[in-house]
Amino acid sequence: AFFWLVSLLLASLIWFVSVHLSDREDAKLQYGLLVFGAAVSVLLQEAFRFAYFKLLKKADEGLATISEDGRSPISLRQMAYVSGLSFGIISGVFSVINILADSIGPGVVGIHGDSPYYFITSAFLTMALVLLHTFWGVIFFDACEKRRYWCLGLVVASHLLTSGLTFLNPRYEASLVPIFIITLCTGLWAFVTAGGSFHNVLKCLSCKQEDDSRVMMYSALQVPFED
Repeated sequence: AFFWLVSLLLASLIWFVSVHLSDREDAKLQYGLLVFGAAVSVLLQEAFRFAYFKLLKKADEGLATISEDGRSPISLRQMAYVSGLSFGIISGVFSVINILADSIGPGVVGIHGDSPYYFITSAFLTMALVLLHTFWGVIFFDACEKRRYWCLGLVVASHLLTSGLTFLNPRYEASLVPIFIITLCTGLWAFVTAGGSFHNVLKCLSCKQEDDSRVMMYSALQVPFED
C-alpha cells in the first residue's frame, strides 16, 4: 500500500506541474493533461509493483538463508496475492473516499439531470479495481519470475485500458460492462497462473461435500437418544 501511495504522489506532482505550466483556460488541453496524468499514474503504479517484486525477492532470499531447511516460509504466490490485494484496497479507498464524502450532502443525486446511478456505479467500479489489482499482482509476479515479458505488457495494457474506460463516464454502460469483462478474463488468467484448474475445483468441491457429510454423521452420533 505504501508503494502505491508513493506512485500516486509522484503522478500527482507530475500532473500538478503540467497543469501550472500550461494554459488553464484551454479546456481541451486540460482534459488532455488529465488523460496524460492517468496514464502516467498507471505506468508509475506498475513500475512500483516491479520495484516491490524486486524488494520481496531480496527479502525472500534472506528468509531462505536463515531458515533451517533453506527454503523461505512464504511462497512467491502468497506474496503476489498479498501485494495485489494491498494495491487494490488502497486504490479502492482513494477511489471511493471523495465519493462517500460527497454523498453526505447537500443535494440529491440526479436533481440537475445527472445520472441517479452515480454512487452505485462508483461502488461497482471500485470493487472491480480491487479485484483487478489482486489479479494483476498474481500475474505480474509470476511473469517477472518466469521472465514472460509479453505477460507484463498485457498487464500494463489492460491497466491502461481500464483506466481509459473510466473517461467514458457518465455513460456507465460503456465503461462498466467492458471493465467487468476485463475483470472476469483477468481473474481466470490469474486463476490459471496460480495453478488452478477445473479439475482442482471439482476436487475441492468433492472434498468439501465429504467433510460436510462427515460433520453431519458425527453430529448425529453425538445426539443422545431420548426415552
